[in-house]
Amino acid sequence: MQGETMNDLLFDYLPIIIFLALSAVIGLALLVAPFVIAVKRPDPEKVSAYECGFEAFDDARMKFDVRFYLVAILFIIFDLEVAFLFPWAVAFKEVGWFGFWSMMIFLGILTVGFIYEWRKGALEWD
Repeated sequence: MQGETMNDLLFDYLPIIIFLALSAVIGLALLVAPFVIAVKRPDPEKVSAYECGFEAFDDARMKFDVRFYLVAILFIIFDLEVAFLFPWAVAFKEVGWFGFWSMMIFLGILTVGFIYEWRKGALEWD
């Protein structure tokens, strides 16, 4: 009786042990991979940094195009929109009509903001 209960308990923890082992293997692989695939014969072109279309080793007080910040902020906004859609979709049956219309209002506000950005030319890269 005691042996069977212990085996059942260990069997219940088997997915956690598999998850931890797989995490350790992936972690070790990610630590070893850079040494295996690193640049073997470096030259100035291969090891030079490329950052946002301009030289990385320039004056720190140079002008920086604000469009890079704008694109980053837009990405965060619409990424959060998708992050809110997943839990809503999972609990769709439980939230009922109130939850449905609340999400439609949320998506409508985001759509109005997106159309405003589009018309203002925030998404143009002329």
